[in-house]
Formats: sequence, structure tokens, C-alpha cells
Amino acid sequence: MEEKIAKIKEWLGAGSINIFGLPMSGKDTQGIRLAEALDAKFLSSGMIIRAMEAETKNKMSNTGELIPTDVFYEWVLPYFERRDLFGSALILSSIGRWFGEEDQVMSVAAGSGHDIKAAVILNVSESDVLSRYHEAKVLDDRGEREDDRNEDVFKKRLQEFNEKTLPVLKHYSELGLLVSVNGDQSRDAVFSEMIDKLYQKAVSALS
Repeated sequence: MEEKIAKIKEWLGAGSINIFGLPMSGKDTQGIRLAEALDAKFLSSGMIIRAMEAETKNKMSNTGELIPTDVFYEWVLPYFERRDLFGSALILSSIGRWFGEEDQVMSVAAGSGHDIKAAVILNVSESDVLSRYHEAKVLDDRGEREDDRNEDVFKKRLQEFNEKTLPVLKHYSELGLLVSVNGDQSRDAVFSEMIDKLYQKAVSALS
């Protein structure tokens, strides 16, 4: 695996990889692990939005709906320009989830030297993420996230993904950037498949 990771790092440079999936699909878990493996920085739109909501005392995500695009641009996109990220590869967790936002995300990423080289989709069925949701409720391992407390809100997040984010993934696919990974495996197996497929993409791009 070390050889594959080295090849991915060579291909990625200071670029970025954007990871998508349904809620509870493991985006942040896998994204953080990938960032550590690639010596990259990790940026999660959800984490940024929740931090900004706390700072501004303006709750927007507790209904399960995606925040308005203009607020997303104002809150999230400036992170690409942060000086502490200059020259670093980035692993992104669902940055640009509403169809139409992906073009602006790619433009800002490229302008800051972090061209998006791939978009990964962790494929997990709705029934499986609902099972994970109920298991997490029992274990109480998701902290105090308001959008996880109410099952109707969680289901609204699933609906938002299907209506607004699936077209984003279709666009990435049309651009030849989409990498599909089976998210319904052990965490190690998901990570291994993601590395294998990113390695294939790196080899193809570098050849």
C-alpha cells in the first residue's frame, strides 16, 4: 500500500479530493484517514458550517436542509485561501453539495492551487445508513449534533442528498473525476478500495 500511496501523492500534488456520500456513510472517517495517509489537510463542509453556526448563532442546518448557496460560498469557500493550507494537498468532505455549487468550488479550488483531481462517492444504501443512524443513537457516539437528534431531520438530509447532491456527482462523473467506492464494507476494506481506485487514477494520469 505504501507504493500506491506514494504514487497518489505524486499525482495529487497540492490538489484536492472531494469525498461524498449519504449521512453516516463514513465521509469524515475515511477523509481524515486518507488525509493522514497522504500528508494532506482535511476540510469538512459540515464541520465548517457547524462552527460558523455557533459563531454567528445562526442555525441553518438543524432542519436537515442544505444551507443556501450564498451562505455556503461566504462561510466555506474562503477556507481554500487560508495561508496555513498553501501548498498542501486537501481532502474535502462534501464541499459543494448542491447542484451548481460544484463549478464554483472547482474554480475557487483551482484558483488557490488546490485543483480538484477526483471526487469519491462512498456508496451505502439508505437502509444501511438508517441502520447506522439507529445504532449510533443507541451508542450515543455522535456527540451533540442537532441534525442527528431527530429521525425526521435525518431523513430530510437523505432526501436533500438524493435531490441536490446526486446531480453534483453526475457532473463530476461527466468530467471524468468520479471514483465510486463500496462503502458497505469494513472501514479497512473501504479505505483499501479507495486507495486502489485512486492509485489507478494516478497511474492513468501520470502515464
